[in-house]
Amino acid sequence: HTVEAIRARLAEGARHNYLRDFLYGGIDGAVTTFAVVAGVTGASLAPGIVLILGVANLAADGFSMAASNYLGTRAEREDFKRLASVELRHIESDPEGEREEVRQIYARKGLSGAALEEVVDSITADHARWIETMLAEEYNLPREVRSAWYAAFATFVAFALCGSVPLAPYVVGVRDAFLPATLLTGSVFFAIGSLKARWSTAPWWRSGLTTLLIGAAAALLAYATGVLLKSLAA
Repeated sequence: HTVEAIRARLAEGARHNYLRDFLYGGIDGAVTTFAVVAGVTGASLAPGIVLILGVANLAADGFSMAASNYLGTRAEREDFKRLASVELRHIESDPEGEREEVRQIYARKGLSGAALEEVVDSITADHARWIETMLAEEYNLPREVRSAWYAAFATFVAFALCGSVPLAPYVVGVRDAFLPATLLTGSVFFAIGSLKARWSTAPWWRSGLTTLLIGAAAALLAYATGVLLKSLAA
């Protein structure tokens, strides 16, 4: 907490975290691909079908998730810009009303008297700072919006990496590959959950087990569906 260290840290600006995008992509990739493996196994279909459907799932669903995340994050950026333009119009058309908003915002934070008026004057002296304050305090928006491209890239990479794990035993030609695929996929679920615990207050083992149980439930559902469809088709 030296003066120089604080100045350097603040000069870097906001550093966006794409962990959420990576976790979503990783969990969905492992779940959906293993669901294909479990469903095909439950239906007693040929192992080659696992690879065909699994790779198709990696390509199509991975791209779909990345594209959806890109569009969703881009929509957030567009909404950010829209609200910024709204606040600019309000400042230009009714500056005193907008000053009163700033005054009440900081009064609720405990400021009053000369200190409050000094803060209001300082913020409203610069339009960019004024708009940034209103976006953060009135709309609860971040100072900067995350990159849509980075969010989509993190999602797709995680989906492809984690989603390829259930297919690995089938790619190398392991006999009775379903059990190794199950164990590997369970390890991925537990690892993702444990990683997530680094950014939460939950113990790493509890977070890992929670993610593992969610993945196991999805796999069991897919396997049961495959068995049911096989019996109906018989």
